[in-house]
Amino acid sequence: MNEVTTPRRSRALFHYLIASDHDRKLNAVVNAVGSQEIAPGDEYPLRVHPADYFFNPEKGRILHEYQLLYITQGKGTLRSACTPPEGVQVGKGTMILLRPGELHSYYPQPATGWTEYYIGFEGSAFDRMLGQMGLDKGPQHWAIGLNSELTQLYHRATEIAADNKTASQPLLAGIVQHMIGLLYYMLRNRTGNTTDVLEQAIEKAKIIMDEKVSEEIDLYELSSQLNLSYSWFRKTFKEYTGHSPARYFQLLKLRRAQRLLSDTEYSIKEIAYSLGYKSTEHFFSIFKKHTGYTPTAYRNYGRE
Repeated sequence: MNEVTTPRRSRALFHYLIASDHDRKLNAVVNAVGSQEIAPGDEYPLRVHPADYFFNPEKGRILHEYQLLYITQGKGTLRSACTPPEGVQVGKGTMILLRPGELHSYYPQPATGWTEYYIGFEGSAFDRMLGQMGLDKGPQHWAIGLNSELTQLYHRATEIAADNKTASQPLLAGIVQHMIGLLYYMLRNRTGNTTDVLEQAIEKAKIIMDEKVSEEIDLYELSSQLNLSYSWFRKTFKEYTGHSPARYFQLLKLRRAQRLLSDTEYSIKEIAYSLGYKSTEHFFSIFKKHTGYTPTAYRNYGRE
């Protein structure tokens, strides 16, 4: 896992993969996955990426792969063969599909910065899927709104890439197919305005919670960010998700803990610390209360 933070508090979390010959026989390979949180006024792109991916926004670049980008904060410009020469404005809730062999450029506005997620992939299996859905040509950016399921898929792909375990490529390819399927579903089923204000506020809250799952979160401050009173935020959040904001955030932490217990060799103390619990004892208590198992028993059960 590569993680970089700049003096202006821009942050990049990314992983570039090298597929084996066996992986490439699957005709569905993931080459890169990550996210960037670009602070207002900071350089773009950050100078931390391989030469094949780094580019000058004024000149643009051509990739040999597809990339799916998702903007969740801020706004900026996209230029390609599918846009006017001056480009088009894109903002939060925009999905962008970059296609291989096409000159393109994209960058955030200096005044706002932005948060982007991206995943790069190639192979005839993806060619066929995108072609059958009509996404292999024509428009390449869509205002689909904020969707926490998409950001969770990006996070999961980043975790899998970082672990770099044997046979991870089919799992990563499945995540990309899920993303493409979700995009296609939203495009086919949208009617008129794609964004209900309250629904988008809740999706934004879920995305922020997911991004801060390793920290503590002030839910009153979060409701203020969304321009909602806490009582209204709590009521609406529970109507949309079935859980209060506090319980939903706790369940996110526990789901991450279960994944770390099953898939990694991190000690229970390290897992508790990484998820922001006050102590190992506190983690044990919360985990057993919600799952019925102690963390040790859960790990051992999963490995029997």
